Amino acid sequence: MTTRKSNKNLGSTVKLAVIDDSAVIRRRLLSMLTQVDGVELVGEATDAIEGLDLIRAKRPDVVILDVRMENRSGIGLLEDLKYDSNMPIVIVLTNYPYVAYRQRCLQLGARYFFDKTTEFVRVAEVIQELVGDTDGVHESV
Repeated sequence: MTTRKSNKNLGSTVKLAVIDDSAVIRRRLLSMLTQVDGVELVGEATDAIEGLDLIRAKRPDVVILDVRMENRSGIGLLEDLKYDSNMPIVIVLTNYPYVAYRQRCLQLGARYFFDKTTEFVRVAEVIQELVGDTDGVHESV
């Protein structure tokens, strides 16, 4: 796990967007994260182009972002967001946990970088911390 900044409790509700080209991953994330009290899903996108539109329209507090997608990478999306005054907390969740990707994502403002294979449930732990949910996920993840 890599974190860039310490967690800041965002309050009782966290607006969440998921940007990943895999419908299976999106469903799994949503199933896991909707069990956390205070999570409000504001949208999903299947690529970085849709994701940028979603972020600008819905202004989520937290974005879960894949690195490799059709049309444009998550890194490209981070490049677009880097100078945005309302940049959300970005959690990168990828099957490509290469050091170069990790360094670039964190440099561009991602706060977390997790490997889908070994750190998937860490996403729920981070979201719980952000909403201050001390009870944790209500079903096994």
